[in-house]
Amino acid sequence: MEERSHIIHVLGEAHEALKNNDAVALKELSNQTIHCASCIQDSGSITIAVLNYALSKIIERGQQNTIKNWAAFVKRFSIYLDSASHSLEDNNQEKYEEFIKKARASLEGVAINLKPYIQEVIRNASINKASKLYEHGISLGQTASLLGITQWELSDYAGSRVETSSGMSRNINVKKRAQMALEFFG
Repeated sequence: MEERSHIIHVLGEAHEALKNNDAVALKELSNQTIHCASCIQDSGSITIAVLNYALSKIIERGQQNTIKNWAAFVKRFSIYLDSASHSLEDNNQEKYEEFIKKARASLEGVAINLKPYIQEVIRNASINKASKLYEHGISLGQTASLLGITQWELSDYAGSRVETSSGMSRNINVKKRAQMALEFFG
């Protein structure tokens, strides 16, 4: 019950953040949703996390300015978010997931000239969010399956990150990764 209320809240906040082109808020909502998704492991909340992260990247990089129908997209996307939220309020999981899928499809089809870029952003967002789920203790196979990526993509990404003392993660180069592997197995 608590997770459902959290997702309803996130959907409303995402709607506002998207209207305001607030990349920071969208990224934060994505991070919040990953924790919830790690508890309930439903595809809808995971997709919300990926979509919020992908939208944050599009806005952060100014790509929304290259989309002629950005305002129309935001309106349509927001309707899907609102409908998903109402479906959750009505305890209709099937309709909720249907509207989340429609939201994802609308993002993937937002602009023909940006379609490869958007698909790449969504793929990278999926891998990024999968690594966060994996950090929450969900198995590699389960995490990859939930996000529709391969275990190889997930393990490659997760293996290229290291957590710093501040709790932030950063990329490490291949040479350092090899050295770490040798130390681990040596």
